[in-house]
Amino acid sequence: MEWIGVIRHGESLGNVAREVAESGGHEVIDIPERDADVPLSPAGVDQGRALGRWFAEMPREQWPDVVVASPYRRTIDTAALALRGHPRMLVDERLRDRELGVLDLLTTHGVAARYPEELVRKRRLGKFYHRPPGGESWADVTLRLRSLMRDLEGRRVLLFAHEITHFLLRYLLEHLPEKDLLAYAHNSLVPNGALTSWRRDGDLWVLEEEFQADQLRAHGAEPTETEDATIRST
Repeated sequence: MEWIGVIRHGESLGNVAREVAESGGHEVIDIPERDADVPLSPAGVDQGRALGRWFAEMPREQWPDVVVASPYRRTIDTAALALRGHPRMLVDERLRDRELGVLDLLTTHGVAARYPEELVRKRRLGKFYHRPPGGESWADVTLRLRSLMRDLEGRRVLLFAHEITHFLLRYLLEHLPEKDLLAYAHNSLVPNGALTSWRRDGDLWVLEEEFQADQLRAHGAEPTETEDATIRST
């Protein structure tokens, strides 16, 4: 049976720093590494290990045929903790998080203070098509994902990726209209370590699990609901 699942990476130190900066009203998020190098937090490591215990109890015939991780450290480390020893674990740059260009490391307050003209452009173009200077739009990320999905057709696939991936896969697989996609993303929060999955039913992809995090609780870790400001703001 064709099946696609995506797990959001465990909580990262970047998630923690973003929460501190946003709640404190700061303009800049204090992250010393580049985004691709941000490691998991201790809670994120616990979440990855809980996923590993979950998969260890699962019959091997239920494992994915192929595991694909975003090239970012937090996703690679989550995948390695969850499915250590899987024979087909790949890294693909098409699965990376959205690039923010000049808005990188800025909080919602920081964007408004330093690049108010970008907020005007976003209101005119809409969030799906707004591309910050040097960065990507949601449409750009969708094109990457569409290419990756085409290469993975016909297999049981598990992705380790980012919050935006959960939303854009619904757009791609279920053909959500732009307006519905953005409303859904604005009102949803994907817990770290959560699974969203779809199964193929004829020509259709049917949503099977949505932001499922019970597997963490059942194996000794708590999911964390760290917000990605790029989903609900920039």
